[in-house]
Formats: sequence, structure tokens, C-alpha cells
Amino acid sequence: MSVTPQRLREIGRERFGYEAFHPGQEEAIRSLLEHRDTLAVMPTGAGKSAIYQIAGLLLPGPTVVVSPLIALQRDQVETINADDIGEAAVVNSTLRQSEREEAFEDLEAQRLEFLFLAPEQFAHHQALQRLREATPSLFVVDEAHCISEWGHDFRPDYLRLGAVVEELGQPTVLALTATAAPPVRQEIVERLRMRDPRVIVRGFDRPNLWLGVQTFADEDVKRRRLLERVAAAEKPGIVYAATHRHAEEVASALRGQGVRAAFYHGGMTAHQRERVQDDFMADRVEVIVATIAFGMGVDKPNVRFVYHYDVSDSVDSYYQEIGRAGRDGQPAQALLFYRPEDLVIHHFFAGGGQVDLAQVERVAKAIQEHDGPIDPVALREEVGLSPSKTGTALSRLEEVGAIDILPDGRVEVARGKRGQDLAPMAAAAAAADQHHHQYERSRIEMMRGYAEALDCRREYLLNYFGQEIDDPCGYCDNCAAGIVVAEDDAHKPFPLNSRVRHTAWGKGLVERYEGDKMVVLFDTVGYKTLAVDVVTQNGLLQPAGGG
Repeated sequence: MSVTPQRLREIGRERFGYEAFHPGQEEAIRSLLEHRDTLAVMPTGAGKSAIYQIAGLLLPGPTVVVSPLIALQRDQVETINADDIGEAAVVNSTLRQSEREEAFEDLEAQRLEFLFLAPEQFAHHQALQRLREATPSLFVVDEAHCISEWGHDFRPDYLRLGAVVEELGQPTVLALTATAAPPVRQEIVERLRMRDPRVIVRGFDRPNLWLGVQTFADEDVKRRRLLERVAAAEKPGIVYAATHRHAEEVASALRGQGVRAAFYHGGMTAHQRERVQDDFMADRVEVIVATIAFGMGVDKPNVRFVYHYDVSDSVDSYYQEIGRAGRDGQPAQALLFYRPEDLVIHHFFAGGGQVDLAQVERVAKAIQEHDGPIDPVALREEVGLSPSKTGTALSRLEEVGAIDILPDGRVEVARGKRGQDLAPMAAAAAAADQHHHQYERSRIEMMRGYAEALDCRREYLLNYFGQEIDDPCGYCDNCAAGIVVAEDDAHKPFPLNSRVRHTAWGKGLVERYEGDKMVVLFDTVGYKTLAVDVVTQNGLLQPAGGG
């Protein structure tokens, strides 16, 4: 569809109040109008929702939006209807059957432009059939990092979305996320089966965020320093903790110091979590002490600090979490209270769900013995494995093409593989799982690298996400202390973001340099830190081109 730049800007101004588009917005809209699958990685506040709202208005046919949280769906629908952008409705588990029916009837009568659903809704065959008959022109996946096992909010329900897109007749796909490193972007594209996608990455830098790390050897000292820092800090703020116990203990200790603090974690009821979140949003609570259960879809502009009492499991998670500070553009702080021993818990969790060859073969054989699709719960009972191990085996078998995950979540032998010996593919799936866990451990080590970096911390983060920075930021603790490693371009044998090949580890991407070391993200074994002199003297790396 051809729309002039002037017309697009008129729509942006008249419908959304934009004097000018944010970086990446117009490019993404034009991509969709050309019926090109598009992945847009843009920061919160950059107008990602406007991309599909404008494209949806201009493209014939309805827009289906997949969103993981009911609160997010409700907010988007209310905004669209209030701003007279187009008729919007939601279908989720909180609705009565009559309300669901009304939404689908409006869709079929072409009275709806936008329909919001959670991914588990596609498990209902009737819902999927009615969506297919409505012939949507645009399929939007919000919070698209949820489809990636490298993402910080992985949701198994998202795995069926690639099959859903095919079932709906291959509408144009738009995937949206605020934070995605190169491996996450690659997995989003693959899992959604995007065709020749345009990948638009804009604005990882948050220059108003001051970045810092304080290192401790003693847990009690670390907690005492955190409490002192929170008490003295400008409010409101967020403290992240790794466990329910830490969240509750820190919140209690802060209240003991007169801070209006509350804890938030996945062990609470939905009603309790909603009440705490509402109190925080309304400033009745000054500080929320939370596990990673808190944050997605929370847009509170005036958060003045995000402190981490416990280290995050990856740079991806950390950057997403600190990104909740300073969304109003005013100065805010991101400070990590770091004890190297705290990484042990993440290494422990990284080993969870790991499967061996015998377990993968057991799952593959059970699927093959069924004449048709089987429900994962029934399969789990049949093979006698835990939910995490069964899910891991299914994910790896799908990766190697042995099975298909259907739109309703059931699984079956992949087309063309029925009657074949799946043992070689099961072996490949088990090997893929070994690589996955090795990769996961390497991501934890990248978080250690950030905490222990003797270099500009902003440069470290931006390099991780594939973005270069010309000079040290001047707005982190290392820059302030003057301990940033001097750049020496002559000591960089390969450009940043260039593809290389290692003699043993295969192909990888050059992520960053730090003094006499370089970090490479390898496709199979994850992040590796190499001594530059050893690389050059022994010819360990060679240019690999773009493949």
C-alpha cells in the first residue's frame, strides 16, 4: 500500500498528537504497509503501539494483537477507544461467554479493527477458526521477547504463535519488544516463522540513567548499605531481589526505617499483587521490593531509582529491569549491590529442566506412537517426566524439526517425518539442549562481566545489545572514577558486530573489547572472553562474513 510521507505525518499528528515520529516508527509503519514482516526493538515510550495502530487503520482487514497480560490488553483497548482510533475489544479468561461472543460477532461483522488476546486463547479451536474466517491483515506480537528462551520473560504459550500465523493464512507479522539482544532477535524471527523480516533496532541508550555497582564480600554489610541508600534516595523507587524471602525481608527492614515499602512476588495471590501495584502507581507505596514477577507493562514515569539487592540472571534481564527508572527523561539511578557468590543461585537455576538423550528419546518415541496429536499434559503423564523436562524436550525436538507444535498447543510428529526413525533427531535435540545450557551459563558470566567491568558500564551494556558508543559515557561510576580502559583501535583485530569463525567453536559475533580482551558471542557455545594477543598470535579467529 502506497501512502505518502506527508499523509503518514498527518495521521500521526491528527490521531496521536505527534509533531514528529519517534526514531524507527515511520520505518516500521512503511514496512507493514509493504506487507513485510517486521521486528521492531524500541525503548518504552518510543510509540511502539502507534506502529500497529496506524498500520491497522490503513490496511484492510482487522488487526489481531497478542499481549501477555490482561491489564496491558485492557489499557490498550481503553486508550484506542477513548482516542477514537478505531473499535477495539479484548478476549481473555476474565470475560463471560456472552462478552466473548459479542467480541467475535463484532469482528465477523467488520465492526472491530483491533482484537486483543492472550496467547493461551489460541488453544480454543473455535476461537482460532473464527479468527481465520475474519482474515486478519496484521498479526501483532507485543512483548515478543516472551517467545524466546533467551528472553527475560519466556512464556511457553508463545511457542504456538508461529503455527497460529500459518493457520490464519500468513497475515503480515509485527513483533514488538523493548529489549532484545541479537540471540533473542534471531529466536523471535525463527519462532514466529517471519518471512524476510525487516529488523528495526533503535535507541538502547538511556543517557539519563546513572549506572553503578557496589561490590561486597559480606551479605549483612550489603543489606545494611542497601537500606541506607534507599532511605536516603529520592522516591519512588524499585528494589529487585532474587527470591520471595529476600523481597519480604528487605521490605520489612525498610518499613522499620520509616520507608513506605511493600513486597511483590509470584507467591502472592493475583489480588494481593494488583493491590500492591496500584498502591505503588498511586504513590501510596514509596518503594516496591520485587522479584522479576513485577515490571512487565508497568509504566510509572517518575521512578527515580532501580536498585538490585541481588544480581540479575543476565544482562537482558538487568537492562529491562533498570529501564523502568527515569522514563520521564529526568535523572535516575541504576545501582547493583553485587556479591560474586550471589551468581550461584542463577547457575543452579540454569541447570534446571536439563534433559539427557534417554529422556528426549522417551518423549520422541511416545509422540511417534500416537496416530495423531497429543496434549502435552497427557504426554507428560505418559513419559513420567517433570513439566520442565517435558517442555524442554518438546522445545528441542521442535527446534531440530522432529515435531510440530500445533496452534492449540498439542504436539505431533512433524510433517514428512512420520514413519522415520527419530533417534538421530532425538540425539540432535539432546545435543541442542547441552548447547542451550552452556549458552545460559555464558550469559550469567556476561552479567558477572558487567558487575566487575573496569570500563564504561554504558558501553558494556550497549555493546551487548549490538550498539556501538563512540566515547565513554561520563555518567557511570567507572567514568566518574577515571578507571575506564583507554581505547586502542590498533589492538582490535576485528570490528565490533563483525562475524568471525573460531577453530573449535564455529561462527560468532564480536561483541566488545575491554583492554587486552575481547568478547565473542558464538552461535553454539554462547559468550566467550578471549585474550586478543592469543587470538592474533595463534590465528584463533578468522572473518566469517554475514552467515
